[in-house]
Amino acid sequence: MGDLMFETFNKDKKKETLYVSLYKHIKKMIIEDKYKEGEKLPSKRKLAENLKISPLTVEAAYQQLIAEGYVYAIEKKGYYIDQKVELVKPLSSRKTTFVIEDQPIEQVFKYAFKTNVVDTSLFPNTTWAKLSREVLSENRHEMLNVTHPQGVLMLRKEIAKYLELYRGMKVDESQIVIGSGSSSLIGLLIELLGRDKHYAIENPCYTKNYHLYQGNNVKLSLIGLDESGITIDELDQSNAQIVHITPSHQFPMGIVMPIQRRVELLNWSNRLAGRYIIEDDYDSEFRYQGKPIPALQGFYENDHVIYMNTFTKTLAPSFRMNYMVIPLKLLPRYHKMMSYHGCTVPNFEQFVMYKFMQGGFFERHINRMRNHYRGKLELILKLTEKYPLIKLKGYDTGLHFLMEIDSNQDEEALVLKAFNQQIYVSGLNTYDHSRATKNHKPTLVLGYSGLKNDEIEDAFYELILALELK
Repeated sequence: MGDLMFETFNKDKKKETLYVSLYKHIKKMIIEDKYKEGEKLPSKRKLAENLKISPLTVEAAYQQLIAEGYVYAIEKKGYYIDQKVELVKPLSSRKTTFVIEDQPIEQVFKYAFKTNVVDTSLFPNTTWAKLSREVLSENRHEMLNVTHPQGVLMLRKEIAKYLELYRGMKVDESQIVIGSGSSSLIGLLIELLGRDKHYAIENPCYTKNYHLYQGNNVKLSLIGLDESGITIDELDQSNAQIVHITPSHQFPMGIVMPIQRRVELLNWSNRLAGRYIIEDDYDSEFRYQGKPIPALQGFYENDHVIYMNTFTKTLAPSFRMNYMVIPLKLLPRYHKMMSYHGCTVPNFEQFVMYKFMQGGFFERHINRMRNHYRGKLELILKLTEKYPLIKLKGYDTGLHFLMEIDSNQDEEALVLKAFNQQIYVSGLNTYDHSRATKNHKPTLVLGYSGLKNDEIEDAFYELILALELK
C-alpha cells in the first residue's frame, strides 16, 4: 500500500504545501476504500523515506487526518484507519425530485395607486447628506459602539419634544423605544404584554399587521367598524384584552374617530385590569382640514394606551424606523426584557435623524410634504367631479382614500380590468379578513403619494377608461 501511495502522491501532487498534498491523497484513498477500517498506515519514518520528504511533513498530514476523524493513533504502535460510517441519504430525497421553478417576474405598472410609497422627489437629499457627514465627523465613536436597547437617547428626547408639541402627549424619553419597522415593535409588544393574552384588530385593516399577529400565534379577534370607527359593543363581546387601532385615519376606511368614540374606547380600557389600546398613528402628520386630531395617549395622560408611529410616511418606506411609547406601568416589565433585546436600528441613521429633528428640518420637511400632497389631492378631487358614478371617501387626512363606484360590476373584476391596463389598484375586500359577505358597493383603495404631479391627470383618466366608467 505504501508503493501505491508513493506513485499517486508523486503523480498528482500540485504546487501546494507538501503536508496538505499528502493529507489529501491519504484521505482520498480512505474514502475510495483503498484503506480498510482498522488497517495500519505506514510509519512516519518509512513513508518519509519512500516519498523523499521530511518526517515532520508526514506527521503534519497524519495529525490533520486524526483531527478530522479518518485516522487514530496508538502510542508506540502506529496509525490506523478509524471506523467508517456510511452517509445515508434523507428519505425525502429518495422519494421526491424537487424542481426549482423560475420565480414569476414582478409586473411593471404604468401607474401605481399604491398606499406604501411616497414622492421621492421630496426627500431632502442635500440636508440629509450634510447631516450624514456631520455624524461621521462628530459622532463616529458613538455611532460604532453599542447603543441603548431603546435607541439613541438624544433622538428619543427629540421625539418626546415632537410628540408634546404636535400630538399633545407628555412623555419621558425613558418611555420611548425605537425599532426597525412595525414587525419588530409588534413582536416586542406581544412579548411584553403576553402571548397568552387575547388580541383584537379592526376589520378591515392593514393586512401586514393582521398577519403579524397571526404569525405570532396569539388569539386574535376581528372587530367590525361603523361610521365612527371600531365598534365598542363588538369589542366587549369578543373578550379581547388588547386592541390595535388606527383612530386618526383608519386604514383602509379613512375614518377619523370622533371624540365620543375615543372616550368610549378609553372607558373600555379602564373597566378591567390588563386591557391596553395600541394606537397606531401611522400617517397623522398629513391632515388637510383643521388642526391635527390629538392622540389617544394624550387624553387624561392615560396609562392604558401604547402609542406607535413611523418615519416611513414622512421620509421614505426604505427608512425603516418606527417608535412606540410604553405606559409607565409597563416599564418595569420592559426593563427586565431589555437585557436581552438590542435596538434594531443602526446608530448612524438614529444620529442623522436626531440632527434632522433637532435642527428643525423635520418640521419644515413635513410642512413641505403636506402642502405638496394637498395640491395633489385637490387636483384629484377636481378631476373626479365630472364622474357621477364615483364617490371619494376618507380623503381629509392621510395619503390614501376610497373610491366607491356605483356599478353592478364585481370589485375583483374592476381590479383585474385596471391590472390589464397596467394600472395598480387594490380593492377594499383585500383588507377584509373576516370572509363575511361583502355588502358594500365596489370600492377601490387608492394611494396617491407615489404619483408624480405631471402624471396624475393621465393616471386618473386611464383608470376611468380601464374601469369603463366613462
